[in-house]
Amino acid sequence: MNTYFIGLDIGSSSLKMIAARPQGEGEGLEIVASGEEQSSGMRKGAVVNPEELAKRISMLKTRLEQTISGRIEEVVVSIGGSHIFITPSRGVVAISRADGQISQEDVERVLSAAQALSLPSNKEILEVVPQEFVVDGNGGIKEPVGMRGIRLETEVAAICAFSPYVKHLQDAVLGANLEIIDIVPAPLASAHALLSSNQKELGVALLDVGAATTSLAVFEEGDLIHLAVLPIGSDNITQDIAIGLRTVPEIAEIIKKEQGTCLSSQGKRMERVQLEGGEEIKFPRKLLTHIIASRMQEIFQLANKELKKVARQGKLPAGVVLAGGGVKLSGVIELGKKEFRVSVKRGIPQGIWNAQADPAFFGAMGLVARAYEISGSETRIHASRQGNAWKAVKKAIRVFLP
Repeated sequence: MNTYFIGLDIGSSSLKMIAARPQGEGEGLEIVASGEEQSSGMRKGAVVNPEELAKRISMLKTRLEQTISGRIEEVVVSIGGSHIFITPSRGVVAISRADGQISQEDVERVLSAAQALSLPSNKEILEVVPQEFVVDGNGGIKEPVGMRGIRLETEVAAICAFSPYVKHLQDAVLGANLEIIDIVPAPLASAHALLSSNQKELGVALLDVGAATTSLAVFEEGDLIHLAVLPIGSDNITQDIAIGLRTVPEIAEIIKKEQGTCLSSQGKRMERVQLEGGEEIKFPRKLLTHIIASRMQEIFQLANKELKKVARQGKLPAGVVLAGGGVKLSGVIELGKKEFRVSVKRGIPQGIWNAQADPAFFGAMGLVARAYEISGSETRIHASRQGNAWKAVKKAIRVFLP
């Protein structure tokens, strides 16, 4: 029986699901099936109507099951929305062994202590990412197990979310008869497929421009140092085009996909787009470019403000890596280099065979990569009976992953 890893990326405009299987030890994953379905019950990246979303997820699941000739019972799923935020925390424990040697149990205890955050009752922790361990005042330690000391401390980044939206997401996925084995914050999803350990070590930002939101994750010295979800995305470009060209959003979306560019246009050249039914719409090329470039520039500027908060604006040696459907526009790389003043490129999936070049699927690819990284061979079709064992492994391991 084949082992499959399933990722479900839940976006504001569409759902994307990928099934992948391991190629062999150390050889990465091969995508064997992928699908996309229009979203429903979403607003600004958050689930607001679980019942409607569950119907869409079920439709997508059924199509993939037909492709792989098997049942899908478990998924790694993403959660998005501007309600997601990051906050620092600190944990301190005394080393338990009489000889002072740090054990895995000590590490788990100090990480548990770091999760004792004072959060509002409607907020919860999604994930805790260790940034460093400190042994008897000596910091910068990544792997403390086996060292000796008296006192163990840790600095972590706690990724948190609005509890009702988390519950809505869970209800929607469970309503589609799927078990959730992990919930990954959207800003980290694409990073698992696109960023190398070397990029994270040098300093890199992953910018994922979705339909309704834009996610940013910043890494340095191998650690996540900042995360943000901006309440603006490529749908805003579509709406601007609809207003500027005096047309409806459906036609504006067609124009954006067929003629959209961030590159400045000179002269008074007129463009024409043929619509169904023989209707034709005409517009100045220069006006369309101005509309698109202005909104994309705003997105980049908001991302730059987030980089400034952690003193990384213009100071990322590995640059900015782009993902998401919103970065498919022509000229987005050139505009990004101008705004960020570092290298900018679209992401390339790593360790994934048959990977689609479509940046809109990078998040789903990251979810299957995440499952592969932390679960061994537990995230599989026909393997729901092993879900509890997988969760136990995940609880022990996930805190050490970026």
